[in-house]
Amino acid sequence: MDKQQKIVEMFNNIAPTYDKANRVLSMGIDIQWRKRACDETYNRYRKNIDLIVDIACGTGDMMDYWKKQANKSGRKIGKLLGVDPSEGMVGVAKEKFPNFEFVISDATSIPLECESADILSISYGIRNVVQRTEAFKEFARVLKTGGYVVILEFTKDDKKGLLFGVKDFYMNKVLPKLGGFISKNKEAYEYLPNSIEGFLTSDMLQSELDDAGFTTEFVKSFSMDISTLVIAKKR
Repeated sequence: MDKQQKIVEMFNNIAPTYDKANRVLSMGIDIQWRKRACDETYNRYRKNIDLIVDIACGTGDMMDYWKKQANKSGRKIGKLLGVDPSEGMVGVAKEKFPNFEFVISDATSIPLECESADILSISYGIRNVVQRTEAFKEFARVLKTGGYVVILEFTKDDKKGLLFGVKDFYMNKVLPKLGGFISKNKEAYEYLPNSIEGFLTSDMLQSELDDAGFTTEFVKSFSMDISTLVIAKKR
C-alpha cells in the first residue's frame, strides 16, 4: 500500500467519528473560516456559477457552506459536486446531504471536462495529496479561465514566541489525545500535526499555485495563523 492509499484508508477508518472530533477539536471556529472563504470568493466571481467542485470533500460540510452563503447573497449555483477518494467519508456525506452529488476520485484525476468548473475548493485536504503538483495542474485543467481555486489549510508556521508555543502544545499534545479518544484512532490524530509540520508555508503554497497557472488574489490567516485561506484566479 503506497502513502496515498494509507492516507485514504486512515480517513475510511475515522469517517464515522470525523464530524464529532472535528467540531470538538476546532471548537467550531472552522465554521467562520469556511463562511469567509465562500463570501470572499463570491465577491470576486460575479459571473453565473454553473459548477462548484469541492475536492477532498470529506463529509460534505464545505459544500453546504457554499450553498448557504450563496443563498444569503442571492447567488444561484447550477451544480455542486463533491470529490473524495475515501468511500467512508463520502458515505457519511451522502447521508448528511442526500441532495448533493458526490464521486469517488483522487485530486489528480477529476472526472470532469476541461474548463467546466467556475470554482474549485479544497478545505484541509491539500496537505493530504501526495502528488500536489499534479493536483494543481488538474485544478487548472477543470477550471474555466477566470475561475477560482479556494484553499483552506493548516500551513506550516516558522514563527516562534508565546502564541506559537500555545498553538504547538495544543496541536502536538492535546489534539492527538483528544482526537484519539473520540475516534479510538490516536495514530490518525498524531498524523495531523505531523502532516502540518511537513507541509508548506503560505508563501510556498502561493508559489506552487503560480507555477500551475494561478494568480493569488487573497490571503488571510486565522486564529494565531493556525489556518490560512488562499484564493487564486486561473490565468
